[in-house]
Amino acid sequence: MHRTLNRWLALALFVPALALAEPDFRAVYSTQGSFEDVKQGVELAITGRGLVISHYSNIGEMLARTGEDVGSDRQVYLQAGVIEFCSAVMSRKMMEADPGNIIFCPYAISLYVLPDAPDTVHLSYERLSKVAEGGTTEVLAEIEALLDGIVQEAMAF
Repeated sequence: MHRTLNRWLALALFVPALALAEPDFRAVYSTQGSFEDVKQGVELAITGRGLVISHYSNIGEMLARTGEDVGSDRQVYLQAGVIEFCSAVMSRKMMEADPGNIIFCPYAISLYVLPDAPDTVHLSYERLSKVAEGGTTEVLAEIEALLDGIVQEAMAF
């Protein structure tokens, strides 16, 4: 019995360590306001830096439209979308450091509103330096700073 108790104690100590060891690959912020106002704030923060938005994906609309087709009636978001854009300077620097970093281009900022909190808009982006391996984390951290600056500016809009 003592041996079993020791195993359970060891497991109890080990499992939380695993959870703590796994990095968080998303930066998520929340702000009060309307989805459209926050979306416009993100767009203005991007274009105000001389960057061009390449695409907007209306994820919320897609999920609502296809829910019945996949056998689900659950409403995941009230509204949700992803704004994609790029910086020629930062992207070149990122890919010169490692051509495999092409996977991170274009950059994306997600916005979403959950059904149980209709006045809260969540903004998120992938923490690239946490995802990548090797010696390119410095340039990826610069891109994260760009993404974070855009999100911070949009929330202040």
